[in-house]
Amino acid sequence: MTPPGTGQQPQPSLTLPGASFDALASGGGSARESAFLARGERSRRLLLLGELLDLLEEQPGTLEPLPPAATAWEAISSAARHRPPVVEELLSAPQVGNWIAHALRRLHGTAGGPPLWVDTGHLHALSVVACLRAGVDGSTEVPVRNGEIALPTLGLARLPGCASASPYTTARAEVRNGTLHLTGGAQSLTVEPLRAGRSAGWLPLRTVDRHGRVPLDDLDPYRNLDDPVPPEPLDSTAFEAWRAVFDEAVEILAGHTTPGPGRPVLTDIRCLVPWGAALASAGGERIPVRSASTADAYGSMVLSRPPDGLALAETLVHELQHSKLGAIMHLFPLLDDDRAELYYSPWRPDPRHLTGLLHGAYAFTGVAGFWHDRLGGPHHATAAFQFALRRLHCRHAVSTLLHHARLTPVGRRLVHGLAATLDTWLRHPLDASVVRRARAAARSHLVEWRLRNLRWDPATGTTQITGSLRQGIWHDDRVRLYGLPPALLTDPQTADEHLCAGNPAAALPRYAEALRRNPEDAHARAGRLLATAALHPRLRPALRLPERAAHLMR
Repeated sequence: MTPPGTGQQPQPSLTLPGASFDALASGGGSARESAFLARGERSRRLLLLGELLDLLEEQPGTLEPLPPAATAWEAISSAARHRPPVVEELLSAPQVGNWIAHALRRLHGTAGGPPLWVDTGHLHALSVVACLRAGVDGSTEVPVRNGEIALPTLGLARLPGCASASPYTTARAEVRNGTLHLTGGAQSLTVEPLRAGRSAGWLPLRTVDRHGRVPLDDLDPYRNLDDPVPPEPLDSTAFEAWRAVFDEAVEILAGHTTPGPGRPVLTDIRCLVPWGAALASAGGERIPVRSASTADAYGSMVLSRPPDGLALAETLVHELQHSKLGAIMHLFPLLDDDRAELYYSPWRPDPRHLTGLLHGAYAFTGVAGFWHDRLGGPHHATAAFQFALRRLHCRHAVSTLLHHARLTPVGRRLVHGLAATLDTWLRHPLDASVVRRARAAARSHLVEWRLRNLRWDPATGTTQITGSLRQGIWHDDRVRLYGLPPALLTDPQTADEHLCAGNPAAALPRYAEALRRNPEDAHARAGRLLATAALHPRLRPALRLPERAAHLMR
């Protein structure tokens, strides 16, 4: 039961000119390249949907007590014949991509969740939305989770009485003239989802942008990265805070009209998913935003609310770079990676496989470009340090990929494109003190990473990886301190503050005292090595193998 096209004219072929690929390989890309990647994602989405429909047809029991898959697909096809663009947009929605991927994992036995029919039966909710958006009538049964019915891209209907007997049940859904009638148990609800505002029985999906194009999805069970999650509706105050910070971020990103790394195509922002409580900044510090994305939901990202538009703009660049590379990798094999080899990733606390390292290099090249564009502006001080640090980090990762990854010819072309961008940026002049602090921050993270993840074996004279996150999640606070304006470190107190302020002699005894209290303190051990090397330049080569130096010092 492979899905046909949705009724539009045939899509252009997936042929990418070399110049366009090179634009993507540089870390940038224009609306033209963005449209190409979107066509690729459309084709992939339809292929995966076809596989899902075939599996549901082969295993009809996986949908009971709901109607068969053919019923839902017939309704979707009818809607597509009536209004092709709206169904095309629906099937391309990030939440739908997440659901298809999760349902396939369920059917292949590699994921868990609610009863299988609840996950696979979301297809019927999709058919209801297709009918509503296309303006055609239809009826079917839909799954109910804890008294709630999720309608992808529209919102959440509530029939709390349905949850009295079981958390998972079904409801009757009828679409007539744009009105949805839901009946479950002894309860019913009538709503016009395309026009209705919030009510006791209906929570519409709200958009965060002023044009009503980018949803802030706090409702859909498949908005997350992996397994389904319950709705977490934001109150009006939190929602307006998101809208304000998004407006600010878009204004920042709209400042450049020519394509380039760090200048995303804003129409690629397709969905924001709130993650956790808001983060605030304090004392001039940049608080990192938690964010993540998945290749199954192009243009969508899960993120904590940033403290300001600048932080959100940086995060949007970062996650859209991941989306771009994911779409590129769906079309072109870039490297042969069995994920057994692990390497240093400047942005992670743990060793990383080469595919992950490529993702990091591509994402942070965009971030470096973002900060490059902020040089000389109102955020120059922050931008200069971040640009100096990110270009070092990315070039380190790219060098690792060029020397160790089994790249395909296309993959080598892409990584060389990143290298060319970064080499140009490394020649960009910056204040000497900024460059010095960025190099110190990069060195500090690398030294501590090696102490936490590598072990020196004196018997063989070699270094061995000790395992992923052996000491758990950690953050090198010295990187943050090096990024602060020097004026904020005029009265250092801690060992880290003394070291980052340029007082290694004062830092050294403080690190020694910390190690006396806890000999296994990797952060203090790294700080002691860094302070010692700063005081005695002849010992700096020892920082290349800090795990060996720490072993000898112990």
